[in-house]
Amino acid sequence: MNQPTRREAIKTALIGGLATLGTLSAFAAKKPQLSFSTLGCPTWDLATILDVAAKSGYQAVEFRGLQGELDLPKSPAFNTASRAKETHTQFADRGLHICNLGSSAQLHHADAAKRRKNLDDARRFIELAHQLDCPFVRVFPDSLPTDQNRDDTLRLISDGLLELGTYAKGSSVTVLLESHGELTRSNMLVQIMQAAKHPNVGLIWDIVNMWADASEAPAAVYQKLKPYIRHVHVKDVRIVAGKHQYVQIGQGEAPLRAAIDALKAGSYDGYYSFEWEKLWHPEIEDPERVIPQYPAAIKAYF
Repeated sequence: MNQPTRREAIKTALIGGLATLGTLSAFAAKKPQLSFSTLGCPTWDLATILDVAAKSGYQAVEFRGLQGELDLPKSPAFNTASRAKETHTQFADRGLHICNLGSSAQLHHADAAKRRKNLDDARRFIELAHQLDCPFVRVFPDSLPTDQNRDDTLRLISDGLLELGTYAKGSSVTVLLESHGELTRSNMLVQIMQAAKHPNVGLIWDIVNMWADASEAPAAVYQKLKPYIRHVHVKDVRIVAGKHQYVQIGQGEAPLRAAIDALKAGSYDGYYSFEWEKLWHPEIEDPERVIPQYPAAIKAYF
């Protein structure tokens, strides 16, 4: 057998090295984008949120209230244009983004006054998101009132999304409906999203909500909802006596690996946002422990 010359050996080594670098670059490009929701740290001030996010390896923060104020446009950190600009600058200085503003706007109401108030609330959040260079505002489908025809309720939700998407048109803000409450079945969400087709309208896939409430396999859910998913909420639970018991990522029963494998296979490149529901469930572990642990825990799935 002929031995390679020195020149051929160097060439082979260089090609191998470049291939390895290419593989590493591809891996780096797939690095998950991580955020956490302030739902998990309802008492933290802005300085603490920034410090924990930067030190723990997050790329962004999702605001669902700040120090007890759920109506974010009223929060001292956001309630004037100058304060919103200052908050945006504080995030940028730490290399962080604000990736989503979680409103409490519900789109299922038929009552004209309730509907107007909820849509107006969502519009205020869209305006704030635009000031903050924040790409998303979350709204709720929430419930299927028994005194309303189901298809009429779904139409109200899709009409509301279209109205808000039109309001956001021309900005960089997309209005996202979260799989939440009584609307966690994929067929109903597909019906809503098809009727609300708009470049400024999308969906948040809350993996656990859809698995625990609707008992649908994540891979099947993703195939149906893939065209609409812009943001993902991640948490883990054990089901104890029919109720959700929130636990740290990887310690529960939620099919996170199947969901994340589906997202990776579909080239999802949005945020995997940790939603620790401390505000609603004060008995669960404190954010000082769980929020810093999430980046390492979720990267095990990658």
